[in-house]
Amino acid sequence: MAAPLVPPAVRALGYVAALLTTVSFFPQALKTLRSGDTSGISLRMYGLFTAGIALWAVYGVCTGDGPLIAANLITLVPAGIVLERKLRAWPR
Repeated sequence: MAAPLVPPAVRALGYVAALLTTVSFFPQALKTLRSGDTSGISLRMYGLFTAGIALWAVYGVCTGDGPLIAANLITLVPAGIVLERKLRAWPR
């Protein structure tokens, strides 16, 4: 399925929004990696969030939406890191 024609300025807006929301997850992932502390993180929330990010990425691939694909595949990395650390610490 081909993506609908989107004006370049609107597509650029999508990539800027994707960049901002994606970059926002890296500080939490770095903090979690450095400290190893996941006590303040909800396992349910991060599990659901990470699954949602993965599904949004699949949806983006299915619709050919570049910003959606990029944002969600990149966000999946820090979200997956935090979730993996939380799962390691669980059920503590």
